[in-house]
Amino acid sequence: MNRLGKGLLVAALVVVVCMAFRVSWNALRDVARAIGADETAANFYPFVIDGLMALALIATLVLVGKDRQFALKVLGGYTVASLVLNYVHGLVPALHEPVGMVRLADWDGAHYALVFIATSLPVGAIFFGSDLVAKVLHHRPAAEAVRVPDGQVSTPAPHTPAHPAQTPAIEHAEPSVQAPDPEPSTQVRRDAVAVRGSDPHTVRTPEVETPEEVLHREQFEEAELERMRQDARCAYAESAQAGRPLSARALGEAFGMSESWGRKQILAVRDDEEAFRPHLRAVEPAAV
Repeated sequence: MNRLGKGLLVAALVVVVCMAFRVSWNALRDVARAIGADETAANFYPFVIDGLMALALIATLVLVGKDRQFALKVLGGYTVASLVLNYVHGLVPALHEPVGMVRLADWDGAHYALVFIATSLPVGAIFFGSDLVAKVLHHRPAAEAVRVPDGQVSTPAPHTPAHPAQTPAIEHAEPSVQAPDPEPSTQVRRDAVAVRGSDPHTVRTPEVETPEEVLHREQFEEAELERMRQDARCAYAESAQAGRPLSARALGEAFGMSESWGRKQILAVRDDEEAFRPHLRAVEPAAV
């Protein structure tokens, strides 16, 4: 979902919450009057209940793990309590008129339980609200995954000879000097041996390669290196189109090669673009 869709979704949620609070405000205010709260306290009572529910909802979106489960329990508990008080308000017509303290139920046990719930909610709001705020302030989000320019989580390419974290690229003392292409990597050699039919579980004595085998191995290694070059050039071209071109060092490390190798691939991409770009040439008007 794009940013506009998320914004519209949040705005719709805010509108629904505000309307629901306005509907529930009368019931919670009348219940507060029924348990002995004065006019000012009764007007603030709905803000305490529904306000903590909003705080618990925000904490649920921020926290993770056990802290998130705790925020969900607080949100669910206060939602059930608010539902019970709204239900009682609908059942007792005497609560609809500001006549002072009113019994919330005819049965004493139910009346005492409802009074306990109504009077304990503000105290619980102080305790649970403080705890949730402390958890949110001390929350440290986990490190985000490294992303490539196209916005997808980076994953090692199937032809990558070595992971950058395990085999760091060779640092050159003089970056301006163009070094020759490195020798074929160990992974390429292993692939060449696999193509020749070597069995990794069988111990074999060194054998002299025939000219045909040497030619086949060299062709295979050259094909692998050419495929790696093409993939590197495509990766750089995509990053340049996205407005975040990769540097020579980053491109070389991504493919397990050196910085000079990555610089050569970047220059090759630029040369190709220059070749396809139309050239304009001024034509002098013919003399009359």
